[in-house]
Amino acid sequence: MKNIVILVMIMAFIVGCSCPENKNNIDAPNIDTATINMVTTSLLENSESVDTALIDKGVNHAASLWRNSDGTKEEFISFCKENFFIPKEEKAQVFSKLEQYFETLNGNFAQIGVGLNNNLALNNGPLHDIDKMFGAYSAGAHLANDLYNNKIAFIVALNFPYYSLTEKEELGLNWTNEEWAWARMGDKFDSRVPAQLGQKFGQVNTDADIYISDYNIYMGSLINSNGETMFPDDMVLLTHWNLRDEIKSNYADTENGLAKQDMVYSVMKRIIDQTIPTSVINSGELKWNPVANKVSDANGDVSFEMEGDDRYQQIINSFHALQAMDEFNPVLNTYIERNFSGDMEIAQPEVEALFHELLSSVQVKKVGALIKQRLGRDLKPYDIWYDGFKSRSSISADLLNEKTTSKYPNAKAFEVDMQNMLVDLGWENERAEFLSSRIKVEAARGSGHALGAEMKDMYSYLRTRLPETGMNYKGYNIAVHEFGHNVEQTISMHDVPYYSMNGIPNTAFTEALAFIFQSRDLQLLGIKDNNPDKIYLKTIDTFWSIYEIMGVSMVDMNLWKWLYENPNATALELKVAAIDIAKDVWNSYYAPVFGTSDEPILAIYSHMIAYPLYLSAYSFGHLINFQIEQYISGKDFANEVERMYSIGRLTPQAWMQKAVGAKISNEPILTATQAAVEYFGVK
Repeated sequence: MKNIVILVMIMAFIVGCSCPENKNNIDAPNIDTATINMVTTSLLENSESVDTALIDKGVNHAASLWRNSDGTKEEFISFCKENFFIPKEEKAQVFSKLEQYFETLNGNFAQIGVGLNNNLALNNGPLHDIDKMFGAYSAGAHLANDLYNNKIAFIVALNFPYYSLTEKEELGLNWTNEEWAWARMGDKFDSRVPAQLGQKFGQVNTDADIYISDYNIYMGSLINSNGETMFPDDMVLLTHWNLRDEIKSNYADTENGLAKQDMVYSVMKRIIDQTIPTSVINSGELKWNPVANKVSDANGDVSFEMEGDDRYQQIINSFHALQAMDEFNPVLNTYIERNFSGDMEIAQPEVEALFHELLSSVQVKKVGALIKQRLGRDLKPYDIWYDGFKSRSSISADLLNEKTTSKYPNAKAFEVDMQNMLVDLGWENERAEFLSSRIKVEAARGSGHALGAEMKDMYSYLRTRLPETGMNYKGYNIAVHEFGHNVEQTISMHDVPYYSMNGIPNTAFTEALAFIFQSRDLQLLGIKDNNPDKIYLKTIDTFWSIYEIMGVSMVDMNLWKWLYENPNATALELKVAAIDIAKDVWNSYYAPVFGTSDEPILAIYSHMIAYPLYLSAYSFGHLINFQIEQYISGKDFANEVERMYSIGRLTPQAWMQKAVGAKISNEPILTATQAAVEYFGVK
């Protein structure tokens, strides 16, 4: 999962304006249509070799960003005449210099962000308020403001104008790499938002990230109705990631697994409805029965306060911080639109329609029936995380933990072994050495994340939760996932055609490679899977993961729609709405498969708190992962990964067509899943 530092840095970079926040005193645009036409005509008269449409687009875009404080209409006219690059050679020369300057700025500000967030991200001991203050500070928050003031932003906007998603999709398939790079340069100044709003979002998002990354349940203190404990005394699980993974790990425990899973689900429901006692969050001093919701000490039951609405207040805070930016984005004027049409470059209605298609497919009932058959019982709500199709599900968790803790006693051991892992996956030793040398591994305070480089001289960072006893299997599995992110981040920084094209179309594409790496975790441990059914099992496992995360994504999207419809809602009102939305999505897509109604489980995801509208990236990541896996089957894995992830940041559909020859679709996974369930005798 990408660290929120990157999100905050990007938000900070794109904002910037000398105008005040007061809606009644906005530093307004002052360039009218007549002025735009005058400039355009003048430039056309002196630039016969330049595309008329490009001049028109550049002037209009620069005018949309020009404010009263930037100068008069006459000054705007003079600026455009003096700074529009007519010879293509001059434009190419300036573009090359801009790339160099922006890599320097982006990379160094990102490196500063790493340093300021280290105590928040890493397990460096107790947090102090000063850590939170520096973590919320963005050194680059006023950069864009400065670039508008010194007119660099206008030079970019005039000569490298912004293209909308529709324009990119219509024109992009015929663009050269240079034209794509110029278009990506134009994305840097697509709107003009006051810098203080970026700082505000950085602050509330840091608060939300701290809330989530420091929300642990002491499992050894949980008791059942008989006062019995079921988990090791030293087991401490982060919500929701580690709680979910604990449910997954207990499918192999035929003796106590079901009882453990039931208890974990009871904990989750208490977190969702906020009836969890505050005294059991990040503490194991008291015993807690999550089913009866009773807390006790050595002398018996004790009174307690419930958490209340803290979880949902984090979402409210993020909503208001992001909503405040809406009026400064005339095209993408809601965070929903900026997230999907802007950042993901896939329109939200298109996303929702794709998810609905899979969630409503006949295959979900067939796979559900297969899982019920394999479990020998009716499905439980938490079986959305059924893990029995993976090879490791039949392997004792204790054996896996023993292997990983021995192999990786600390973060450095994992870092040293990354080169060997890449060689095992098919990379030549020299290339494996280079890729692994650009990645630093550190023990995370939270669940783990991958933080990508923003310049070639910067490392990527792999952070994973690592107990003092060594890296357990859950941590290893997450670390391999993050390793996939880091490999993508390194290739897509060093090997793309232009710096402006560095990265991938959106976060779903880095999630895809992370999933591909994660699915090979046993291979990297030297555990071979000789199961003749493994291809069919892997297909169904992927399908079930998509089914799970698409439903959660639906909750996330509907939650933000509700927020925009109820912008003044309180945290309590949001809590009620979130639970209702989760139940509605469950009843629409899961109740027909599971046989139970009104389950709130889809609202447990921590991403909803600290990573607004990020969940859809996982759904697309799984779909893209499956299409890529199908395409590279029988091909050289390392070569194909290198080829695809060095394409550069095109739009998602354009990237997929270049990478695998087809657009993103449910069809491949639905067809393969149908064949798999038939193989296992489900008609």
